[in-house]
Amino acid sequence: MTVTIRPGTPVGTVEAPPSKSMAHRLLLCAGLAAGESRISGVRYSEDVAATLDCLRALGAEWRQHGETLFVTGADPRRFDGASPLPCRESGSTLRFFLPLCLLSGAPARLTCAGRLPERPMRVYEDLCRARGLDYAQSGAEIRVRGPLRPGCFSLPGDVSSQFVSGLLFALPLLDGDSEIALTGSVESRSYIELTLAALRGFGLRAGWAGARTLHVSGNQRYAPRDLRVEGDWSNAAFFRALDVPVTGLDPESLQGDRVCETYFTRIRRSEICDLRDCPDLGPVLFAYAAMHGGGRFTGTARLRLKESDRAAAMAAELSKFCVETALEDNAFTVLPGRLSAPREALDGHNDHRIVMALSVLCTRVGGRIRGAEAVRKSFPDFFDRLGGLGIEVIKDEMDQ
Repeated sequence: MTVTIRPGTPVGTVEAPPSKSMAHRLLLCAGLAAGESRISGVRYSEDVAATLDCLRALGAEWRQHGETLFVTGADPRRFDGASPLPCRESGSTLRFFLPLCLLSGAPARLTCAGRLPERPMRVYEDLCRARGLDYAQSGAEIRVRGPLRPGCFSLPGDVSSQFVSGLLFALPLLDGDSEIALTGSVESRSYIELTLAALRGFGLRAGWAGARTLHVSGNQRYAPRDLRVEGDWSNAAFFRALDVPVTGLDPESLQGDRVCETYFTRIRRSEICDLRDCPDLGPVLFAYAAMHGGGRFTGTARLRLKESDRAAAMAAELSKFCVETALEDNAFTVLPGRLSAPREALDGHNDHRIVMALSVLCTRVGGRIRGAEAVRKSFPDFFDRLGGLGIEVIKDEMDQ
């Protein structure tokens, strides 16, 4: 799909979409609880659909009523491996579910799509091999076999918090206590906190035993709950970058991306922004800097490992707006300049956050974005919301 966005000033307010990060976590916990849970405030995206598909493959059941899901959980220790887990392009889904597939001792298959097979999985590969567990990847399929045993798990803290979260979901179901020891700097700690909050919500005990050590009690059970998904700071940031008021956000949320408001101010003050704990904000912050005299960002190395190489993708697309950038191994600079209307089509790089960041820029000078369907991954009605603010958005569904 190609969208053409005409320049204009957005007018109105937007309700924050539900947090995709918390939806993943709450739905997964519900899918492990013995009984029926009710999770409200769920809006469907391709990533959320991937998590629901994988829950069903594990034996859980769910039914939908509007934005509420009623989930009846299953015991992953009884998983027979008969059905593959279709993770689609969702890195969270893949990394959250793989440790659960190690609980039964049956061979399990997880399938991937898009760029996901290229994204790092070495942490789990090393973990499995160190414990004599099967791990093999062939193209878009990963095969694993347990059973996983309790113990001490050493993981690098600077790769992805999703590996830590994956273990946190699985370890409470083992027959003994476990520890997760993180080496090096701990990045995206806020996402680990979201996982711990979800576990607490379902009655489980897990938490920090030190600055880099997590303790997880074994022999626990997930209890069914009635919970609501909170508003999403990550996707709200695209509208806040346009100075559009967004309702339904918790200013005390554990989501690391709530820092977007602070970082917008820092950019206007020409202060450096560190993205180690909020890498998903990278594209929208780069776009905001392009509109407000430039900006300097550190802690950007992990942007290379997302749905696209986000730093390189934004550098390429910003150049079409005549905005110069400097790309380093772990830093990114948007140089001061004036936005110009792009003379060629913009490329969404099959990345929802790149598409939405480019859309923010197009509200200023106009532009045409190819591959705009990528927003379905996390925010399917993004362009409808943008159009509701008085911005002219023309969709060409036939142009792929």
